[in-house]
Amino acid sequence: MEQSNLWNNKGIIEILNNNKVVVMPTDTLYGILGKAFYTSVVNRIYVIRKRSPEKPCIILIGNLGELIKFSINLSKEQEKEIRKYTEPTSFVLDCPDEKFTYLHRGTQTLAFRLPTQKDLQDLLKQTGPLIAPSANPEGLSPAKNITEAQKYFGNAVDLYIDGGEIQGKASKIIKLNKDGSVEILRN
Repeated sequence: MEQSNLWNNKGIIEILNNNKVVVMPTDTLYGILGKAFYTSVVNRIYVIRKRSPEKPCIILIGNLGELIKFSINLSKEQEKEIRKYTEPTSFVLDCPDEKFTYLHRGTQTLAFRLPTQKDLQDLLKQTGPLIAPSANPEGLSPAKNITEAQKYFGNAVDLYIDGGEIQGKASKIIKLNKDGSVEILRN
């Protein structure tokens, strides 16, 4: 199935909007996705992935305007810098708002990625921001196909979406400061 058809799927949207957890292709790798604004969903993904509780997850957004929902106001310099990147890049931004501690895990920062694929952006506009760590337990390789993901997670996940074999790589991660300067955290 073509990836854009995967993301243009009412079933996925309905499952995610009912605060369920989905393993599906993202713009990089298979991810384990759930609604970012629901603490219980976020905590469930941490348990399923056996993720270290002090490590924040990347959040996929449908447009840059959604950052305001996280109490983040981009400076003109930051917005200009984000628009320079065409390959999958996650941007770490300051987020001192304590109500998002369940997401930033005390780091006072959050990582966001705006996928370039329009169909994936459209899905995100219908679900809202989704946390999207790679589909693997901590310390193991990301699942390259749905069979590997099912071996990792079994019945702990509500829905698996098969996008075939994915040989992608994780996104670049950049710390983006208010003045627009960057630090590359993962290339």
